[in-house]
Amino acid sequence: MVEISGQCEARFNAVKDRMAQSIAAGDDIGASFAVSLDGEMVVDLWGGTLDAEGTQAWQQDTIVNVYSTTKPMSFLCVLVLASRGLLDFDENVAHYWPEFAENGKEEVKVWHVMDHAAGLSGMDVMVTPEEMYDWDKVTGLLAAQAPWWEPGSAVGYHAITQGYLIGEITRRISGKTLGQFFRDEIATPLGADFHIGVPDSEFSRIGNLTPFGDGEAEAIADSASIAARTFRSPFSPARYSWTDDFRRAELPALNGHGNARSVVRTHTPLACGGSAFGVDLVSPQMAKAVMTPRISGHDMVLQIPVQFGLGYGIVSDDVPLAPNKNTCFWGGWGGSLLVVDQDARLCASFVMNKMGQGTTGDMRAISLLRTVFAVLAD
Repeated sequence: MVEISGQCEARFNAVKDRMAQSIAAGDDIGASFAVSLDGEMVVDLWGGTLDAEGTQAWQQDTIVNVYSTTKPMSFLCVLVLASRGLLDFDENVAHYWPEFAENGKEEVKVWHVMDHAAGLSGMDVMVTPEEMYDWDKVTGLLAAQAPWWEPGSAVGYHAITQGYLIGEITRRISGKTLGQFFRDEIATPLGADFHIGVPDSEFSRIGNLTPFGDGEAEAIADSASIAARTFRSPFSPARYSWTDDFRRAELPALNGHGNARSVVRTHTPLACGGSAFGVDLVSPQMAKAVMTPRISGHDMVLQIPVQFGLGYGIVSDDVPLAPNKNTCFWGGWGGSLLVVDQDARLCASFVMNKMGQGTTGDMRAISLLRTVFAVLAD
């Protein structure tokens, strides 16, 4: 039997068993899962190893790249700015970033950027993985580019570009890079071991991801489609996540490093009306606003039905991740996941090193979530 470390309330022992079964079956190599309830950590578990050969155990302080589960951290940054009266989601992006008002983007709203509706899901100019680390170059190209569709009219997942867009808005308002703002205003106050731009001093405890197949984006038959163009440029293969340059960079849509515990610590305030762990992170009004749908429809990139509030996806009949209405979520390439249920005042996260197939998650995290909600329903 696989040993699962950490702690959980006795009523959630079935969650520990489910994790052990997943690792024993080979569905996972190493993983962590955490849950907070009403502002208290009730599950904080980890197990398995950092490689398929089992040479090194997943430790309490192991961190890995969580890909797009980084995006919610960028959402928190702008929610904090909005709570302080420094940002308006209905304002034009160009109000904060004047150079952005080019090529038909004068009326692009901040919420369009948050909800993948800005028409900038990819880039016309080919950007190599190495060039992605040049913040000024990429944001300059995005400021000059024309939208691929009318902003606000439809949804197309801004897989990588969203991080630059939100990050530059944050920098223009706060004077700090998004990674710096996140560290100073969110991670440090909440005691969350999550990094957007990892210091060299923490490299020794990073576990490499094990890609599915060759770790490249899935082939898209229509090379001229919005989906194909989105993943063509910019794009960083999974193997780049093993490099020092990738880890040091601030890529707020895809290279946050943490574990399930740290993801839950950052978002427990959002589950509890804006405050948790002694920190008033966002206003109650802002926490509630996250759950108000702003746009929905068929995502032209992910090719699935979606519904967005402020950045986060909102559960629906199409995405039934939780039994409660006021629940938001987002996940990362390979299978990491964050869920925030304001009705239950619950926050949960799954972070692993074995990447599953596709970009929209798999059953590993969902099975753990279902186990948690089954316990709560008894």
